Amino acid sequence: MRKVFQTRLSPLATNVGLLLLRLSAGGFMLTHGYPKLQRLLSGEMRFGDPLGLGPEVSLVLAVFAEFFCSILVMLGIGTRLAVIPLIVTMSVAAFIAHGDDPFGRKELALMYLVSYVVLLLNGSGKFSVDQLLGRRK
Repeated sequence: MRKVFQTRLSPLATNVGLLLLRLSAGGFMLTHGYPKLQRLLSGEMRFGDPLGLGPEVSLVLAVFAEFFCSILVMLGIGTRLAVIPLIVTMSVAAFIAHGDDPFGRKELALMYLVSYVVLLLNGSGKFSVDQLLGRRK
């Protein structure tokens, strides 16, 4: 019972937790980014413009974050840098695109946002390409 309330962090558990967080947050986000990539490649540029940059630019930025950066996060390549576009995208989704919506509509964006902030603060962990390359990010 004592282990249940233990506050010491196990390095192995921490690194496995970071791996699981990277794979799940990145993989789940791909399900949002891939359809946007398909839309971009087909030339269908209908997309929201929450920042006033134009729908085309907004779509390209969303695809970059949700598809390409998600892959980098899953692999653990430049994780701290890769989560920055994802943090921006999820902040825009939660606080601007769904800003007037009830909590239930912005909840998913907030969950992703928290996950990416945790990865920004902690890096990719031991089980990552960054670690293999000796970058320890």
